[in-house]
Amino acid sequence: MFGISPLGWVHTLGSLPAIPVAVYMFARHGRIVPRSGAGMIYLVSMLIGATTAFLVARQPVSYGIAGATILFLAAGYGAERLFGRTRLERYVETICLTLSAFLLMLPTITEILRRVPDGHPLAPDLDSPLLLGAQATLLAVLIIGLAAQIIFLRRQNRAVVGA
Repeated sequence: MFGISPLGWVHTLGSLPAIPVAVYMFARHGRIVPRSGAGMIYLVSMLIGATTAFLVARQPVSYGIAGATILFLAAGYGAERLFGRTRLERYVETICLTLSAFLLMLPTITEILRRVPDGHPLAPDLDSPLLLGAQATLLAVLIIGLAAQIIFLRRQNRAVVGA
């Protein structure tokens, strides 16, 4: 089904929980919160997806995305250890984990549009206008979302300093 190997299904189903968990945390907290139950589900699911990507990837760019995802996860989840509980830690954590979510969604959107419906995909190749438009929209959401997150963190910091 959809030309996915058994290992591909492990990759897909292993990383799938990260999507609703990320949506939940963005809606509830405005960011991915690593020190929470949902944050741990996100981490485990993302690590399954990123590590298995090295085994199922067909495009060289996929290795780069998987490697970058692992680095962003390590930086985001390790920011508190590196910087302590500081303002810098919150910025690094928020930016890195938001970038990891972007790197999850980029291949997800690409694979869905290139595989669905089975046998007659919506985007038959990587140069498809629909695919390029979806990727550009995702990039715009990332830029707007990161800007909103940084503004929110700055306002939070000012409120703490002013109190």
